[in-house]
Amino acid sequence: MIAPVNVEDFRRLTRKRLPAIVFDYLDGGAEDEHGIEHNKAIFQHIRFKPLRLRNVSERDLSTSLLGRPLAAPLLIAPTGLNGLLWPEGDIALARAAAGEGLPFILSTASNASIEDVARQVDGDLWFQLYTIHADLTRQLIRRAIAADYSTLVVTVDVVVNGNRERDRRNGFAFPLRFSPGLVLDGIRHPRWLWHLLRNGLPRMANMAQQQQASLDLQTALLRRQMDASFDWSSLARLRETWPRRLLVKGILRAEDAQRCVELGADGVILSNHGARQLDHCISPMQVLGQVVENISQPVLVDSGFRRGSDVVKALAMGASGILIGRAVLYGLAARGEAGAREVLRLLKREMDITLAQIGCPSVAQLSPEYLL
Repeated sequence: MIAPVNVEDFRRLTRKRLPAIVFDYLDGGAEDEHGIEHNKAIFQHIRFKPLRLRNVSERDLSTSLLGRPLAAPLLIAPTGLNGLLWPEGDIALARAAAGEGLPFILSTASNASIEDVARQVDGDLWFQLYTIHADLTRQLIRRAIAADYSTLVVTVDVVVNGNRERDRRNGFAFPLRFSPGLVLDGIRHPRWLWHLLRNGLPRMANMAQQQQASLDLQTALLRRQMDASFDWSSLARLRETWPRRLLVKGILRAEDAQRCVELGADGVILSNHGARQLDHCISPMQVLGQVVENISQPVLVDSGFRRGSDVVKALAMGASGILIGRAVLYGLAARGEAGAREVLRLLKREMDITLAQIGCPSVAQLSPEYLL
């Protein structure tokens, strides 16, 4: 078999390995999924304007973010239920990130606990927080502090769960319900099924430890019911509770980014949640330049990145770092930790080639002058 040469090749491998219900959970988005295509298509409208006769015999992808060095301006985005894609998927992703000199952001909805990841991985670990219930929020923050996570990423664009019609048609639920259809599809994907049977069904590890939870917290956990009352005053209280670096994820307006900073955020992450929440939503790339002009703190971005050239475009527009979600999950689902590292290396290779082609010797020197 020819080795995969880009992210789309890994997506094809993933589609072959996973049963439809799991692949659709990974690959799908909200409603008609126009947003997924828009996230990718937006990069086609951003064109390079190369500088010539520049010495680009050596290129440098390294940078720093929030005072820490990075091998490249990439981070592994927070994603849930990775244990369905590969055994101990969260651990595999965290190790892949550490091996490539990049931060890993653990999701609240992970299948490995805050403590397990910290014990097993020596890297820059960040924790992403879903505000499901005030009691749970306090407990998760205490645990992340105790486990020495460096950065908290609070997600604010999941007020309610998105209308993901692929999941509804498939009857997707967690834990998985072993219907006759799923059993048959699992038999058609024996490698996935063997891994699942050998390692057991993944669980929501960060939730499983809440054994002393109140009745309303238990209900919220079972329904994965977000705290729709979380507002600016809630964010201010959260900032007082978390003593380390804090980023707000899900921002799509410059004025919201400014207010996050005014309340003490150390930066923002522009995101439309990979178009999994709201169809027909703008791409973060459409507001990136405006946000960068309005705040001096780091502006990170995700949603729709499939090429190293996409990353270079965002960096040239002022982004401080790019969160990689689905792209690295295709690598994980296809080949585990090795596949995740392969995808990260593919992206870095494409970034390096793009820098050479546009006449820029380092990511630190990227600016809008390289774009039309």
